[in-house]
Amino acid sequence: MVRESEGNNYLAEGPGSSREVFAGLYEQYMPGVYRYINYRVSNVHLAEDLTSAVFEKALAGFKRFQSDRASFFTWLMSIARHIVIDHYRRMSRRKNMPLEEASEILSDNASPEQEAVKREELQRLRFCLSGLSQQEQEIISCKFGAEMNNRQVAGMLSLSESNVGTILFRAVRKLRDCFREWQNGRER
Repeated sequence: MVRESEGNNYLAEGPGSSREVFAGLYEQYMPGVYRYINYRVSNVHLAEDLTSAVFEKALAGFKRFQSDRASFFTWLMSIARHIVIDHYRRMSRRKNMPLEEASEILSDNASPEQEAVKREELQRLRFCLSGLSQQEQEIISCKFGAEMNNRQVAGMLSLSESNVGTILFRAVRKLRDCFREWQNGRER
C-alpha cells in the first residue's frame, strides 16, 4: 500500500497498488501514444519499439510524476515526444536505411490497384508532411495521431491554446493545398 508519509511512492506493492494503477494507465493511454509515434515515424515496428521505450521510461520515473504540474497524459506525451526526437537525432548520424523502411507491409484484402493507389497517397502524405515546419508536424501528430485536444497540445509544447489552433488550421490548409496540387497534376 502507498503510505502518505512516503509522498509520491507510486510503485508500492499490494492490492490497489501503484503497479496496478500504472497498468491501468498503460491500458488507457498506450493506443494514443502509439498512434502519435506511428504518425511521427511512419513505421509500425519502430513505433511499437518506441512506444515500449516511452512506457519503460514512464515506469522508471513514475514515482517522480507530479500531478499538480501536468496531467499524466501530458507528462506521458512529453516523454513520447522526447523519445521521438532522440530517435531522429540518432538516425541523422546513421548513413544507411533500415530494411523495415525499405518495404511496407500492405493488406492482403486489397487489390494490386488499390494497394498502388494507397501506397501513392501515403507517399504523397509523407511528402506533404515533410513540407511543414517541425512545429506544424508535431502539432499534427499530437492532434491526429495521439488524438490530443488543443489544450493538451498547448501544455505539452508550451504554447497558448489559441496559438495551437491557429497553427493547426494553417498546417491542415497547407496539407490540403499540397494534395490538391498533386491531384490536379495527376488528372492532366
